[in-house]
Amino acid sequence: MAEPIRSHAPRFLLLRGGAIGDFIATLPVLQALRAQWPGAVIEIWGYPHVAELAVAAGLAQSVVSLDRAEMARFFVSEPSFTDAQVAAVRSFDLIFNYLHDPVGQVRSNLLLAGAKQVLSGSPIVKRGHAVPFLLEPLQALALYDTELVPTLEWPAARRAQGRERLWARGLAGRPVAVHPGSGSPTKNWPVARFVEIARRLRAAGREAVATFGEADAAEAAVFARELPDVPTLAGLTLVELADALAECGLFLGNDSGIAHLAAAVGVPTVALFGPSDADVWAPRGRGGVRVLRAPEGELERLEISAVWAAVAQP
Repeated sequence: MAEPIRSHAPRFLLLRGGAIGDFIATLPVLQALRAQWPGAVIEIWGYPHVAELAVAAGLAQSVVSLDRAEMARFFVSEPSFTDAQVAAVRSFDLIFNYLHDPVGQVRSNLLLAGAKQVLSGSPIVKRGHAVPFLLEPLQALALYDTELVPTLEWPAARRAQGRERLWARGLAGRPVAVHPGSGSPTKNWPVARFVEIARRLRAAGREAVATFGEADAAEAAVFARELPDVPTLAGLTLVELADALAECGLFLGNDSGIAHLAAAVGVPTVALFGPSDADVWAPRGRGGVRVLRAPEGELERLEISAVWAAVAQP
């Protein structure tokens, strides 16, 4: 069992790489720490474009980029640390290492640099759903709670910015966000079917907004051609996208990091799964998540009628 945390406001460090969904699935670790020690200072060494979500939601105070050249020192044998790195590592009461560290090199180097305590968790999910698996290192602190779900308590000021962004696109209510992309084409339901869902939403008198990431240029082009009057959100940071998603009434998308983001900010979510394992990677959120699995993992076999039924239900 890990040593007890001192009585002063503790300092925690979370090391976490990975994609958007990977990071969001790790949010309950930060949530548990923040609930137990509300005044704790929490820093993340990760990818700022993703980890800044935790800062915006008050789960962490700062982010340091893993892409900085000096970070490579933690991955090599016989490292030479700068004085600043040693001071930084020694300033934390407890470090959570979720970096890929199969032989324990990162953990060893953190201890070599003067870390007081290091708890390591594998970023590769080996059993069950990702969220409880990633929480397992907290058993050492008696904080393991399998009921926790990723939650980003989005600030009112940021939600107001999201409303303004939606209003600027002519959306007066709480629209359905339709996200036809993902990090891999193999995980995408055919974009023409997303277009059809958006068309049906409009015909039913419901507002829709299409969202696109950097890798979704092809999907964006189809929407622009087939439904040019549907408002779109593109070119936003993840924090800016979260602002807008938090003001949506429903999210529809593929197995993607954005589906995890929508669920984390509390939006009722319909997630479409094909070849990936929903038992491991289905989004979780307090707003409720409905997962639709394609027959035999083949997204082309997931019918529009099934998706429309999930989107159209009250």
